[in-house]
Amino acid sequence: MEIYYALKVQSTDEILMALLSQFDFESYEENEDHFIAYIRKDLLNDAQKSEVESIIKRFTDKYSFEELQPQNWNAIWEASFQPVVVGHFCQIRADFHPPQTGVRYDLVINPKMAFGTGHHATTHMMIQQMESIAFEGKSVFDFGCGTGILAILASKLGANEIDAIDIEHESYQNTIENSAINAVANVRAYEGDLDAIVVRKYDIILANINRNILIKYAEALVRRMNLGGILLFSGVLDEDKKSVIHAFEEAGLSDITNIGMDGWVCGKMELRNK
Repeated sequence: MEIYYALKVQSTDEILMALLSQFDFESYEENEDHFIAYIRKDLLNDAQKSEVESIIKRFTDKYSFEELQPQNWNAIWEASFQPVVVGHFCQIRADFHPPQTGVRYDLVINPKMAFGTGHHATTHMMIQQMESIAFEGKSVFDFGCGTGILAILASKLGANEIDAIDIEHESYQNTIENSAINAVANVRAYEGDLDAIVVRKYDIILANINRNILIKYAEALVRRMNLGGILLFSGVLDEDKKSVIHAFEEAGLSDITNIGMDGWVCGKMELRNK
């Protein structure tokens, strides 16, 4: 089991959170007057930690690093995790919260150390965009699945088969656990990078990761798309939108639309020609 840092910062500045996204923080918990970012201790060496601190000090001197043992995680989330509602379309809650009425899909997500609770703008926008996509009978690939939230929602929306992969062992396990909690049986979870999964074609690819990974794997992802297939991506700052879209256009996709929230972008692209 991995040891994590919880970085608590007395700020709600979206630019600060965006600057911290260049590091390997796995999730952000946003509150009224502060946020907490979680990262594996082995992914933040002393030099990187100093760099993080120098960035934070440009905004505030009120911050702290706390070392978390894995067994503390559930208690932390039970104390802080609040349900997320995306319109009348989808609710994301932990199993200790009661369901709300008037929402089409009720998803139970127990995040543990995995990213993707719907609190962050990128996940929220991915869910928003998924409402307008026809998933019935489609094959889906969730690249960087985190908690499995998007793969699980794809199943609820009628996808026929879903492959979900993440490089983090905790995310792989959490996707399996959350799929079972939501009575979803057609999500196949894999641990590793893109090469860890057999090459096949998909109708829809969901990629909520980050700019560098999206650009790095643009061609490889497009090679896994069926003609007419849809790519939905996020984890990209508004200032990086053009470079990511350009990478996928160079690989053969056409830009359909993109939306923004809190300085982040979620884009939808289509493979129209081989």
